Amino acid sequence: MRIVEEIGRMQEEMTAWRRHLHAHPELAYEEVETARFVAEKLRSFGVDEVHEGIAKTGVVGVLRGRGPGPSIGLRADMDALPIEERTNKPWSSKVPGKMHACGHDGHTTMLLGAARHLARSRSFSGTLYLIFQPAEEGFAGARAMIEEGLFERFPMERVFGLHNWPDLPAGEFGMRVGPAMAAADRFTILLEGLGCHGAMPHQGRDPIVAAAALVQGLQSIVSREVDPIDNAVISVTRIAAGDAYNVVPDRAELWGTVRTYKPETRDAIERRLREVTDGIAAAYRTTASVRYERGYPATVNSAEEVSLSAAVAAELVGPSKVHSDHPPCMGAEDFAFMLERKPGSYVWMGQGGGAEGRVCHSPFYDFNDEVLALGASYWVRLVEHLAPPPSAGQR
Repeated sequence: MRIVEEIGRMQEEMTAWRRHLHAHPELAYEEVETARFVAEKLRSFGVDEVHEGIAKTGVVGVLRGRGPGPSIGLRADMDALPIEERTNKPWSSKVPGKMHACGHDGHTTMLLGAARHLARSRSFSGTLYLIFQPAEEGFAGARAMIEEGLFERFPMERVFGLHNWPDLPAGEFGMRVGPAMAAADRFTILLEGLGCHGAMPHQGRDPIVAAAALVQGLQSIVSREVDPIDNAVISVTRIAAGDAYNVVPDRAELWGTVRTYKPETRDAIERRLREVTDGIAAAYRTTASVRYERGYPATVNSAEEVSLSAAVAAELVGPSKVHSDHPPCMGAEDFAFMLERKPGSYVWMGQGGGAEGRVCHSPFYDFNDEVLALGASYWVRLVEHLAPPPSAGQR
C-alpha cells in the first residue's frame, strides 16, 4: 500500500480528529460545531478561502494550485444519525440518541487530511473546492447546497465523492460506471373501510384484509412488470391499524420504500403502484389514497471519471484490490444530485467489519481509523493525477 508519506505521519492526529467528531455527532442541518471544527482546521492549514453557512451548515474551502488548470470538487458529508450508540468505545457518542453510524466522521477527517497536505504542498494546478456537506441522511443537503449556488459560486468542472464500505476488506476499493446507488422514493397508503365487531365482519369492510392483499399485489409489480435484467425494490415497511382485539378498524395505513435505477422504471412503478392500490382497494370495497414522495435520484457515475478513480486507487493498493465493476447497491445517496449536474465518480473504500455485523446504520458501527490515511491519500493522488502541477520550466 503506497500511502502518501506525509499523510502517513498524520495518522495519529487524524484519528484524534475523527474520534472527536464521533463523540460529538450532529444531525441534519444541526452540524454547527462540526462545521466550526472543519472551518477552523481549514483556516489553520492555510486554505485560501473558507466559506461557511452554505445550506445552513455547509462549508466550502477553496485551494489554489501552482498555476492555471482544471477546477475540481471533492465532497465529504458531515451529519450523523438518530441512533443510540452501542459500541462502548471510549470515543462513543456523548449525545443521547445520536451517533455517527455511517462513517461521515471518517469522511470529513479524510478530506481534512488531504486538505492539509495539499495546502502545504500545492502539488497541483488549477483550483480545488473542498465541499463539506450537511444533511446527507435523508434531508438532501447536496440539493440544498446546489440550490444556494454551489456550482455557480464554485465553478468546478468535475466532482468526486467517497464512502466507506464495510463489506469490502480494508485496503480495497469498489466503483462502477453508470448507476451505483438507487433512487429512493417513499409512499404512504391510507385504506378506508367500515369498522365493525370482530365477531361480525360481514357488517363491515375490512381494511386489514385489503392491506394484506395489497402487500402481495405490490410485490407483483417488480416480479412481473420490471425487466428481470433491470433492478427495483418495493418494500412495505409499516402497517398500522386497529386498537382492540375484537374490533375491525375503519382504516389501515401502509408505509414503504421504492428503489430503482432507471428513470423510466421509477415512473412506471409509481404509476402502477397507484393503479394496483386503487384496484385492490376497490376489490375489497375500501377506498385508497396514495401519497408518493420522490427522494434522491440514482447515483450515476460517468465513465471517464470512474476510469480515473480506478487508476488512482490502483496506484495506492494495486490493481487486484480495485473492483471497477463492483455490484451496485439499492441504498441511496444524495451525492446523486451533484452527479446530475457535473461529471464525476462516487467510489466505495473498504474498511472491513461487514461480516461481523458492523455495517452502516447499525448501533454497533464504528469507522475503521486504520483506513484514514488511505482515504486521504486517495484524495491527494486523485487531485495530482487530474491536475498535475506545471513543470519547472512552465512556472
